[in-house]
Amino acid sequence: KTAEHMANCWNTIPHVTQFDKADITALEAYRQENKASVEAAGGRLTTTAMLVKVLASALVEFPNFNASVDGANDEIVLKSFVNIGIAVDTERGLLVPVIKDVDKKSVVEISKEITELAGKARDKKIKLEDLQGGTFTVTNLGGISGTAFTPIVNWPEVAIMGVARSAQEPVWDKASETFVPRFMMPLCLSYDHRIIDGAAAARFVKFVADALQHPIPLGLEA
Repeated sequence: KTAEHMANCWNTIPHVTQFDKADITALEAYRQENKASVEAAGGRLTTTAMLVKVLASALVEFPNFNASVDGANDEIVLKSFVNIGIAVDTERGLLVPVIKDVDKKSVVEISKEITELAGKARDKKIKLEDLQGGTFTVTNLGGISGTAFTPIVNWPEVAIMGVARSAQEPVWDKASETFVPRFMMPLCLSYDHRIIDGAAAARFVKFVADALQHPIPLGLEA
């Protein structure tokens, strides 16, 4: 079924991938500062959980990324809800459980749901309803390896965000006129070019990268 679905996604959607990097130096410090309190609440404060929170805001700001194509009626369907799928690597292959109404949830709530759903997926306890209703997908390969990749859009969605391995890199600092070490995270946004053009994709990724660079407004509980 996965093979059939992936083939349909690739053959149906004209794919383009936009690449960028986010400076997550402050985000990583924020994560280390708050991970203990999130663990005490029953979740795990991962980069993915914080990225999902940022993407929820981005999808509200850029509604064409939170949409689908109705080919039968020649219509673009804009979704009034934000449901983000999280790709999970299991011994039986890739599964994508979906977190519903992400825009209405805190980082703590999101982190707890990711932990719970990923556990269900790996323990063969995931239910069909846990895999349905997504409007956007995130796939994070940073924990394994790689500098960039081109994720396949998960039809009927119109975009997917891939994350590659973060690394320390020298970045030019204008103020001091020197290179300084920064923790950089590669972002790879694949999108449906029937709905989204390159300029919109670049703005979307920039919005996400800028938000990740300044994590304080994320709010763990709010």
